[in-house]
Amino acid sequence: MTIMEKVDIIKYWIDSSDRDFKTMKNLFKEKDYHWALFIGHLVIEKLLKAYYAKNIDNHPPFGHNLLLLAEKANLQLSEAQKDILVTITAFNIQARYDDYKSAFYKTCTKEYTEKWIKEIKGLRKWIKGLLSKS
Repeated sequence: MTIMEKVDIIKYWIDSSDRDFKTMKNLFKEKDYHWALFIGHLVIEKLLKAYYAKNIDNHPPFGHNLLLLAEKANLQLSEAQKDILVTITAFNIQARYDDYKSAFYKTCTKEYTEKWIKEIKGLRKWIKGLLSKS
């Protein structure tokens, strides 16, 4: 694989994450809070896959567990960041599966969603900063 191909793979993940970030904000504005958090999970997942592609291998592992993906990418995390990743990973399951969806829908008030979107934005900024370093 050439260096340009690696750059293209990383760019693919970042661009896809950026599109999802815009979607997350639109869903929040439309008060689709549980779906906004689901998409927020994808924003972080794709950036972690870009980080993995940049630092480990061009082919990130399958799966949606953000903490596991970050650990496989050798990303240095604080305990607080680990806890945040665990919670955001749960948004992927809770928004998708009917047995969790009803309870999650009730949990996703405007205030709850704002809190977690703020966390997602913070992680996004941090990971993008790491990706921009050579």
